[in-house]
Amino acid sequence: MIDFFYKYGLFGLFLSGFLSGSIFPFNSEAVLSLMIYTGFDPKSSLIVATAGNTLGGISIYYLGYLGNIEWIEKYAKVKTEKIDAIRPKLNRYGSLAASLSFVPVIGDIIILGLGFFRTSPLSTILFMTIGKIARYIAVIGLMKMIM
Repeated sequence: MIDFFYKYGLFGLFLSGFLSGSIFPFNSEAVLSLMIYTGFDPKSSLIVATAGNTLGGISIYYLGYLGNIEWIEKYAKVKTEKIDAIRPKLNRYGSLAASLSFVPVIGDIIILGLGFFRTSPLSTILFMTIGKIARYIAVIGLMKMIM
């Protein structure tokens, strides 16, 4: 599957980032790693992967923002109880919690919850982007150490 995205270069990286940032389970880090390993420009790859992943995260945020629990449970596979369980943390940290959006499983729930509880879209997107950039910089750094 990674080869499919690699074949399309930066566009494939953007798509893999979008899918992994949205409700679809995918590993964009593997695609990014392969691209860095084979000589793609790290800065361009960082920008493209971050843009795709952030747009995927925005789709989750707005799914939560719509507030339709049936859709959230059906498409995001997140039960209302999980959203309610993270409410105290989201109330405490607000949109800053979006910087953890890259963390597997819980990251999607955080972003969905921030949308559901209607935290500021701009600050949520800002912190979400910062978290995603940090993760991709770490991946690129590790690849450069390996090479």
